[in-house]
Amino acid sequence: MQINQKFFLPACVLAFVASIAVLTGIANIAHAKSNPSWGPKWTRAGDLVLPSDYHEWVFLGSPLTPHALNGGKAAFPEYHNVYVQPEAYVAYRETGSWPEGTILLKELQLTRPAVHDDGSSMEVSGRGFFPAALNGIDISVKDSKRFKDTNNWGFFNFGHRPPPYEKTAAALPIDACAGCHIANADNMVFSKFYKPILDAK
Repeated sequence: MQINQKFFLPACVLAFVASIAVLTGIANIAHAKSNPSWGPKWTRAGDLVLPSDYHEWVFLGSPLTPHALNGGKAAFPEYHNVYVQPEAYVAYRETGSWPEGTILLKELQLTRPAVHDDGSSMEVSGRGFFPAALNGIDISVKDSKRFKDTNNWGFFNFGHRPPPYEKTAAALPIDACAGCHIANADNMVFSKFYKPILDAK
């Protein structure tokens, strides 16, 4: 039988094509890790797009610093309802660090109107602080390429007010949020407030 040679490529060409395929696969994996499908979405101008499904994410905790307990001038006198993507949560539980693409979303929620001087009110469960209207969203994003100058995290505000919130937001200057996190947080995240969820077995 005579073999038609035009349908066969030299071994060196085949090896080159195979190596390109391998390298492309490795590059795609690296790109997926640094730009996960569950990660943040950006506009062409580099602004962050507000996620639409964050109430379906993992709820980490809700610190509270009301006016009445802070001389009447708390910077954030609301509950800080903090959410993170399920994928980032799983990765943190496995490795102890937040992966690239992590979004920590803080939705502010006002307390019920005060009845007592300390800002508390009454409910059937007793005297305390109780959640009321939503009042803003702040987001931090881990992206070591975009935010290497602020320890790999960028910070965004979508409005300190009731919804609807802004649909996109530009990164805040370092003195707005990042500086405080650099000086006071554990690797840029106040993880101590979320330990009961992060360490749950």
